[in-house]
Amino acid sequence: MTRLLIVDDSPLMRRLLGTVFTAEGSFEIAFARNGVEALEQLGEFKPDVVTLDVHMPEMDGLTCLDRIMLERPCPVVMVSSLTEEGASVTLEALDLGAVDFITKPKRAVSLEIETLAPLLIEKVRAASRARLPGSLRLAERVRLRSGLTRKPAGVVRRTARTFQPAVSTTRSAVPSAYGLVLVGASTGGPPALDTVLSGLPSDFSVPVVVAQHMPGSFTGPLARRLDKLCALDVVEVTQIMPLKAGNVYIGKGDADVIIGVRPNGPVVMAAPSLPEHRWHPSVDRLVDSAMEHFASARLIGVLMTGMGSDGADAMTRLRELGGRTIAEAEESAVVWGMPGELVRRGGAEIVVPLEQIAGRIIDTAGRA
Repeated sequence: MTRLLIVDDSPLMRRLLGTVFTAEGSFEIAFARNGVEALEQLGEFKPDVVTLDVHMPEMDGLTCLDRIMLERPCPVVMVSSLTEEGASVTLEALDLGAVDFITKPKRAVSLEIETLAPLLIEKVRAASRARLPGSLRLAERVRLRSGLTRKPAGVVRRTARTFQPAVSTTRSAVPSAYGLVLVGASTGGPPALDTVLSGLPSDFSVPVVVAQHMPGSFTGPLARRLDKLCALDVVEVTQIMPLKAGNVYIGKGDADVIIGVRPNGPVVMAAPSLPEHRWHPSVDRLVDSAMEHFASARLIGVLMTGMGSDGADAMTRLRELGGRTIAEAEESAVVWGMPGELVRRGGAEIVVPLEQIAGRIIDTAGRA
């Protein structure tokens, strides 16, 4: 049995979520109305996974999450609204250590809970098996347990890193033979993207296109956040855009991101999602579209943390056709679903922990 702690100030939401997971039969459930009650349950109930609402009285979700990660780290799935404000808070929660998030329905939750139930169960089950890095905020936990600091009264927010380019360059559209880095991620992806993209230098000369499974209202805030953290220019793909050397393109959520060609050169664009792909933006579709317009030997596929197998098929074909592929190692992946499938299918040329991926991209691009 998986011990699930549901934290939400709404009695209706607690009841509906409780009904969903009770009906599944493999969950032992406890409830908390706010962050204060949730922290009390950590020691008493000892949950395997927590669903945590963002907006609650007495102690909000971010503050509670911060305390959980310092006092008794365990997988947390945030319950967020689909607004842009909700997206920004959710990204901050993922930075603090949350594994994944669930978005509340736009309409009355009681009308849509039945449709959402399979996804809720899948996400919570995946989170319960997720691997929290042993180094996650280790220094803060040691200080807290040693009594060297008081328990935090609020959220400790990470300061965005800033980079100064070594030289000022004007980037132009790249020819189709030049090369492209294709990155796929899902559960645990935003913090992983922080690590990888911030490791690329300002003079990195290959365009990077990212398919991160997310709702449409989340990818804009994600791109803006990454743009502050990275030396490269990071933008969300909302229209047809020329591929420029050294830029990073984040596929818009609830759609797919694909590569095409126009008279002036290759472009990246958003495309309506296709039903044959379950998750969007689809990594498989991104890689397949790139192979239509680029020589496979000029492509680098990178598959990182995420549940499921999106990207494994296309990146396996990419390697078979002479492309280069990198998979995140099991030891660092929050969920080793997508990269694990790539490895199992023999499609991963390089398998390394998250911290080494940026260096391998740089080395591989230099040899391509």
